[in-house]
Amino acid sequence: MPEEKHDKSAEIFVDGTPHKVADRPVSYKEVVTLAYPDYPHHPEITYSVTYKDGPKANPEGILAPGDSVEIKDGMKFRVKRTGQS
Repeated sequence: MPEEKHDKSAEIFVDGTPHKVADRPVSYKEVVTLAYPDYPHHPEITYSVTYKDGPKANPEGILAPGDSVEIKDGMKFRVKRTGQS
């Protein structure tokens, strides 16, 4: 029997744009980078990340730097630039 691989994906929306991501917890850094691809080069800029339409365990909330969140297909994220830290 072949080894089972965890290669499922989910479609999430970041600021209205669809993105296919691995079906596993997604991090603050990953979500911000989807919204602002230059984020890894400018970590001094801070962002506010909110989400909704998540799984029952976390249907909505705020994603803070260093955090990650379980996702589900169709989950929506909103990323706003808040300034420099």
